[in-house]
Amino acid sequence: MKTIFLVDDSATILLSISNILTKAGYATEKAANAEEALRKLRTGIKIDLLITDLNMPGMNGIELIKEVRKLPAYKFVPILFLTTESQQSRKLEAKAAGASGWIVKPATADELLNTIKLVVR
Repeated sequence: MKTIFLVDDSATILLSISNILTKAGYATEKAANAEEALRKLRTGIKIDLLITDLNMPGMNGIELIKEVRKLPAYKFVPILFLTTESQQSRKLEAKAAGASGWIVKPATADELLNTIKLVVR
């Protein structure tokens, strides 16, 4: 079973995405902010994909991506970012930080799962 790590400061988003993924046969790990996510990753948890919100208090999603890419165990793990922004400049900034792709919120369950299937082998 593939494990997807979700990072979002919205408990509602975490719960809804986690439910979609669980029903689709994925295991999930969750963190409410980037700092919590990094603490969990530094313990060496095994993940197949990280999905992070872009706009969070404290460290934002782009900063999180940069930090995750510095960790040897997660250097090549696919990372998708969730955003309400469709600005090309933000997408390019996230891509430069190491994101594999993005999902614009609100996304349907099918959009979410189809995007995940493209990046998780």
